[in-house]
Formats: sequence, structure tokens, C-alpha cells
Amino acid sequence: MEPVFFLALFIPVVLVILGVGVATALLGWLWNITIPDIFGIRAITFWEAFRLLLIASLLFGGPFTQVDFQG
Repeated sequence: MEPVFFLALFIPVVLVILGVGVATALLGWLWNITIPDIFGIRAITFWEAFRLLLIASLLFGGPFTQVDFQG
């Protein structure tokens, strides 16, 4: 396997994993500084934030969802 092909495959995979991790951490942090104070519920963990991110992307569309409002 050529090193260029390996890097062309490896770098995007690592970037996607890092992006999902950062988005999950950001969602968890924002949830934990906002929602427990307002509604009096407990803080969430990293994996609970990840599941919320998955549910939101399924309900509202993720980065690979095409939306066509023209009918």
C-alpha cells in the first residue's frame, strides 16, 4: 500500500472522529451549564451527549442530508 493512499484515507477518518468528539463535548458542556439550572435535572455524560447528537442529526438532518424545499 502506498503511503500517499494511506494518508489520503487516514487523515479524513481521523478528522471526522475528532469533529464528532468535539461536537459531542461541546453539546455536553452547553447542556450541563444550561439545562440543569433551568429545569433542575442532572448533568449528562459524554456518551449521553453523543446519543443526543445522533438523535438530533436523525431528526433534523446531519451534514450528509440533502434538503430540497422546491418541491
